[in-house]
Amino acid sequence: MKLGGIFKEYEVIGRVAPTEKKPDSKIYKMKIFAPNAVIAKSKYWYFISKLVKAKKANGEILRCTRVREPKFHTVKDIGIWLRYDSRSGTHNMYREYRDVSCAGAVTKCYRDMGSRHRARAHNIQIIRVKKLEPKDAKRPNITQFHDSKIKFPLLHNVGHLKLLPMFTKRRPDTFMNAICLNSTDLSAD
Repeated sequence: MKLGGIFKEYEVIGRVAPTEKKPDSKIYKMKIFAPNAVIAKSKYWYFISKLVKAKKANGEILRCTRVREPKFHTVKDIGIWLRYDSRSGTHNMYREYRDVSCAGAVTKCYRDMGSRHRARAHNIQIIRVKKLEPKDAKRPNITQFHDSKIKFPLLHNVGHLKLLPMFTKRRPDTFMNAICLNSTDLSAD
């Protein structure tokens, strides 16, 4: 199964279809990350068939809804527990990401696993996704942003080389004048 695009979070609820022997079957709910609802339902049946004796042919999906991130404008630390099949065996892994949504972090995780470990999307199984408190984060590339006095310096801006002329009579001005004002600029007004 090729899983391209940006992943979205779905809540899929289903059960084994009721029969005469079992008129009230158990209902199972799962959080699934997939590009669309069709793949989310397919992954749901894949995982359910591993947990209980059920398959798509004798089951039914009661509801498949997309879960929206409530605070999509704030950056969160997200921990992801996963397992994946490599060429040498099956491995468990814990990874941390910073993103505005859980689905965005899972998308980053799939891309990261593909680039660092050559893991294909169909070989990766997300076990658990959790929003972390700053004290719970372990990885240094995540904890470096927890400093209250963090600064992001403005570098010199060269501009687009295609828009600049080939020859000019003065050097290019790369200083960010609009943003970086010093005290002498303010006193001149």
